[in-house]
Amino acid sequence: MTTRPRPRPRLTLINRDYTRLWFGQAVSSVGDAVFSTTLVLWVATVLAKDETWAPMAVSGVLMASSAAVLVIGPLAGVFVDRWDKRATMLLSEAVRGALVALLTVVSFLPTDALPTGVWLALVYVTVLLLHAAGQFFSPARFAILADLVTGDADRARAAGIAQATGETAWIIGPPLAAPLLFTAGLQWALLFNALSYGVSYLAIRSIGAGPAASGADGQGAARKAAKRPKGGLRREFTDGLRFFARSRFLVALLLLAVIGQFGIGALSTLNVFFTTDNLHAEAHLYGYVGMAMGVGGITGALCAGRVVQWFGARRSTWISLLVSGVLLVAYSRQSGFLAGVAVLFVFTVPLTVLNTAMAPLLLAAAPPEYRGRVMAVFYPVTKLASMLSAVLSGWLAGSVLHGFAGSVGGIRFGPIDTIFAVSGLIVVVSGVYAWLSLPGTESAAGDAGDDADAVEKAGVGTAAAPDPRPPRPERGSSE
Repeated sequence: MTTRPRPRPRLTLINRDYTRLWFGQAVSSVGDAVFSTTLVLWVATVLAKDETWAPMAVSGVLMASSAAVLVIGPLAGVFVDRWDKRATMLLSEAVRGALVALLTVVSFLPTDALPTGVWLALVYVTVLLLHAAGQFFSPARFAILADLVTGDADRARAAGIAQATGETAWIIGPPLAAPLLFTAGLQWALLFNALSYGVSYLAIRSIGAGPAASGADGQGAARKAAKRPKGGLRREFTDGLRFFARSRFLVALLLLAVIGQFGIGALSTLNVFFTTDNLHAEAHLYGYVGMAMGVGGITGALCAGRVVQWFGARRSTWISLLVSGVLLVAYSRQSGFLAGVAVLFVFTVPLTVLNTAMAPLLLAAAPPEYRGRVMAVFYPVTKLASMLSAVLSGWLAGSVLHGFAGSVGGIRFGPIDTIFAVSGLIVVVSGVYAWLSLPGTESAAGDAGDDADAVEKAGVGTAAAPDPRPPRPERGSSE
């Protein structure tokens, strides 16, 4: 009697095409983490070593990436809605790989071969162009995910996997960057990132060329769009803004995200000072704070799919906001390092669930012909809110609340813990707003369809996709 050999288990996440897309983005995410950390270290320790303007030089790297998001991002959505999504992702990866490869070649020159200003300009321009290309990649990836992964539970699971992958990349990447830079040299750290874009390119190219790859919904959307009046870039951009503004569901999602960013953004600016002043820890222990948040992010991402499956995307959103807000207030009252790190770990878990739960809500509210422009509005606005929150909290801590000390009911307050407590209350407010304003996930899709019909009746045009290969083109992020 013969027995059939058991088939080998296949390592598949959700489905085969999604697994290939995930693998490429996982490698690219590690490459980006190495690249970003390497550039900051190189600028701070080599180009601007012992210079008083070193912090400004490092901040220029961050400003270059933010400028691309805020300036290019809103317009990129128009082109993404026009173009074939898979081709857009492939071209974006090719462009980014070529940019990093070019900087790698130049980096073989001795540092003193070019003036410091020229080196900084090369770094800033490369970062700007990389993130500009990323603004085309991310909306295209968002649109393809809507076709590769269906159902709120699987979409939340995909978003959770992306969150966990991103967090893991930023745990793996930075420790690799320093040894590569100081032992092998800048060139090899850059080359690592260039090769990671090549891996991502091959992974995207291996995705089935059927309807899902180019957007099954997108093909129907293109036929629907062909029946509508075509306009120029400004017309289509305005149409996207008008559609977004007329969708009560999208506006509600954007408002709660902005409110939440204003509440949480203070952590990015002030947490290092909170660690040393309020938690009474040495500065070298701050790395463990980031590690706790990274592990919390991975934990939340791995749990998020099941949470959304149990509670639904809408309920998971407002519950996560409420819990995150309460935990942020609790974190502001900590005075010991270990307790503070533990609370921060727990705080990051529902925060990551929140990011995951919003993915199926956005996909349900964005029709295929508007997905690029929806993301091109949503991401830059929330990015701007985060930047404003960081600047505002830093200004408050350094000026208005500098030296502030008070007590309520025997509980003492200082400047930073006061800002964190108020930030937590703002997050709670956004949770209450989400609870009251968001319809259920099923009606979200219906609202999106109703909004699209209303826009069509009003004569608003949509993006056409006449050419599957864009004439010109994000990490982008892994998500």
